[in-house]
Amino acid sequence: MEHPPAVGVAPGMRAIVYGQAGDTSVLNLVERDAGVPGDGEVRVRVVVSGVNPTDWKSRSGATGPMPGFAEIVPNQDGAGVIDAVGPGVDGLDVGDRVWIMLAAHGRPTGTAQEHTVIPADRVVRLPDKVSFDLGASLGVPAVTAHRALTVSDGGPARLSPGALAGRTVLVAGGAGAVGHAAIQLARWSGATVITTVSGPEKAALVSAAGAHHVVNYTEGDPVAAIRAVAPGGVDTIVEVAPAVNAELDLAVIANHGTIAVYANNGGDRVEFDVRGFFALNVRYQGLLLYTVGAAALQAAAEDITAALRDDALPVGERAGLPLVRFPLDRTAEAHAAVEDGFVGKVLIDVTPAE
Repeated sequence: MEHPPAVGVAPGMRAIVYGQAGDTSVLNLVERDAGVPGDGEVRVRVVVSGVNPTDWKSRSGATGPMPGFAEIVPNQDGAGVIDAVGPGVDGLDVGDRVWIMLAAHGRPTGTAQEHTVIPADRVVRLPDKVSFDLGASLGVPAVTAHRALTVSDGGPARLSPGALAGRTVLVAGGAGAVGHAAIQLARWSGATVITTVSGPEKAALVSAAGAHHVVNYTEGDPVAAIRAVAPGGVDTIVEVAPAVNAELDLAVIANHGTIAVYANNGGDRVEFDVRGFFALNVRYQGLLLYTVGAAALQAAAEDITAALRDDALPVGERAGLPLVRFPLDRTAEAHAAVEDGFVGKVLIDVTPAE
C-alpha cells in the first residue's frame, strides 16, 4: 500500500555517536531527534543492536577515512519495530517486527540508537516466533554466509532445503558469527559440513551449530582429516583467513571447487601454487556486502527468512553462538568486546521489547 508523507514532530531519543575516527573513547551518548522517514524510508524503534567487526573497524578508521558526516551512529545490524513509514514504501507497515541489515552503509544512521531512519530495502520482516536477539544477529553474518554458499561453480544461486544436497562445504574458523551462520545455512540446505577450529571449546560450539565433522587444525594432519571425510575434495570453502589457509585450501578443494573469501584474518596477501589452482579449475571468489549488489542482498534476505521459519538459525550458547549483551550507554564496551575477539555475538539492548 502507498503511505502518505510521515508527518509530526520526531520524538526525542538516545543515540551513540562519534564525530571522528578513533578508539572506543570517541563514542558518546547524546540526545537527538529521532527523525522522520522520507521517500522510500522507514523509521525503526531499535530493540536490539548487533555489533560486528566491520563496526569497530569503521569507527576506528581501519577500513578507510571517515565518511563526510558531522557525526555517525555505529552498527549495521539490529532488530526492532517499525514506528513510522515514509511515502513510496510498499509491503511494510507501522507495527511490523523487522531485522535490519547495512543500516549505516553510506549513511550516518546505524542501529546504536533508539530510533533509526533507513531505506525500506534494508529492513526485512521478522517472523513472529523469532526473537529480536536472533534478528539482530543476522545481517552481516548471515547475509555474508548466504553469499559465500551461493557463488560456487555449478552450485545453486539460492538456498533452501536440499539445494546443497550431495555437496560438501568446509567452513574455516566456524566458531565465529559468519562461520556459525554458514554452518547452519549449509546444513539446512542439505550439505555435508566440515569445519576447522583451534581447540576443544570452539569444537563444542561448532558441533552445537550443526557441523557434521570438526577438524582441529592445530594438531595432526588437517588435510588428511578433511580428505578422510571428502576423498574427492570439498566443493565450497567459506574462508575467513585466506593468507593462512591458502595451502590447506588448495590441498582439499575439489575439481571445480570454489573458495569464497570474506575476510583477511591473518594477513593481506595470499600465495598459492598456480598450477594446482588452474589444474583444478578452482574459482577464487571474493565477497563484500557493501558492493555485492541489490539482487544478492534481496535473495539472501528471502532465503534467510525462510530458514528462520524452519528454526534453522538459532543463536545462544546451546546453538553454538554465545551471546553477551550490554546496555546502550555501554556501547564502547560492546565494541571493545568484539575488537578483543569475543567468540560469539555481542548485542546491545536499546529499547524494551514491548
